[in-house]
Amino acid sequence: MRIAIGSDHAGFPLKQHIVQFLKASGHDILDLGAFSVDPLDDYPDFAKAVGEAVKDARAERGVLICGSGVGASVAANKIPGIRAAMCHDTYSAHQGVEHDDMNVIVFGSRIIGVALAEELVATYVRASFTHEERHARRLAKVRAIESQYSCSNPA
Repeated sequence: MRIAIGSDHAGFPLKQHIVQFLKASGHDILDLGAFSVDPLDDYPDFAKAVGEAVKDARAERGVLICGSGVGASVAANKIPGIRAAMCHDTYSAHQGVEHDDMNVIVFGSRIIGVALAEELVATYVRASFTHEERHARRLAKVRAIESQYSCSNPA
């Protein structure tokens, strides 16, 4: 699977580890930064880069890491077609994909450690959307909300 990954300075050390973990697991990684610890970088820039890579089908899924996971999740969800969620437990990591077609998982590097992050990302990439009628119906409603509030002239 081709996976886009990005982090701000707070998530950089964990991102570096997850990149290597995913590569060792056989995945193709699109690393969109940060490429160093720079306290002046901003999580929305990386959320946008990862979200656009998934939206534009340059990657099948995305992984975002910031300090808490909250900011990156909020920013990524502003991109039409992106369904990002912060997951710090394995149930949410697979259920978010199976039921909600989550395409970006978000971690807080100040919240979870390396071992849990590995378990979560492995669970996330193994999961697939069920296409069950109730989940498809709900996803259609989510897309309708997104469409209602999206600009007709995206920037």
